[in-house]
Amino acid sequence: MSGPVTAEDADLSASASSPASAEVEITESRLSQVGALSVRRALPQRQRRTVGAWCFLDHGGPVEAPAGAFGIGPHPHIGLQTVTWILSGELLHRDSLGSEQPIRAGQLNLMTAGHGIVHAEEHIRGGVVNVVQLWVAQPDATREGRPAFEHHAELPQLDLGRGSRATVLVGSVGDARSRARRDTDHVGAEVVLRSKVEVPADPAYEHAVIALEGVVEIEGKALMADQVAYLGTGRETIPLKSRGLARLILLGGVPFQEPVLMWWNYVARTRDEIIGAHNDWSGRSERFKLPDSSLPPTDVGPPPWSLRNG
Repeated sequence: MSGPVTAEDADLSASASSPASAEVEITESRLSQVGALSVRRALPQRQRRTVGAWCFLDHGGPVEAPAGAFGIGPHPHIGLQTVTWILSGELLHRDSLGSEQPIRAGQLNLMTAGHGIVHAEEHIRGGVVNVVQLWVAQPDATREGRPAFEHHAELPQLDLGRGSRATVLVGSVGDARSRARRDTDHVGAEVVLRSKVEVPADPAYEHAVIALEGVVEIEGKALMADQVAYLGTGRETIPLKSRGLARLILLGGVPFQEPVLMWWNYVARTRDEIIGAHNDWSGRSERFKLPDSSLPPTDVGPPPWSLRNG
């Protein structure tokens, strides 16, 4: 379920990634609200804006709900890719390209916004909903390009031994490589952990682990559900340990050196880019065509700095 990002999540001024050392740094996700769904927001944070090109992670659920209890009406995006991973339940993706794609547990939706796209996420089936959505900041080379959408019903898995496995959403872990598009050098995976394992890693990447379920131990530090462990760069393996079933998201990537400015559902470089996109959305320009959706469009007021400067 997409965003939005507000000033509570990140500074309004653009900044580049600042990778730290390999020491484990644990922070708390914060509660936020996306429509009717309460989520825990792991990224962005004021002290840790990005991990590689990953700039956003929301975890919503698990929660029992009738069909239609949640959902986000048509809303715009620029300059990012949305990566939607379903742990349980079912959503329906609709976008301004004409895509209409249900997504179920174990499947991946990846939408590239580029210069501009509009999408809606509809909750079409009752039951337990448990979903993770992430954003990837697009680099200058592609962020003004054409929007796109892809669905992956099956994803590669890496057997980590001792009953543990990694499902690769984007990029590669060991010999398991996802076919999902990526515009920067980054990786995202879900790890189901049942004992002590070493996950292969790229030492050029900075990494972070977000616990979704259970307790994960990293170098003697306990990571509880919806806490974030930032691991820095320089690791060839990531040591993980659990005493029972644990589930986590592993993120990594080459530190993102371009400045990233985020507000509402936009990822940009300057305030003027965001103001221009929001004016186009509010004016319902051709840049942001509405998809066919049963939900009304989502609107907010202008960026706060445009009011202060007005």
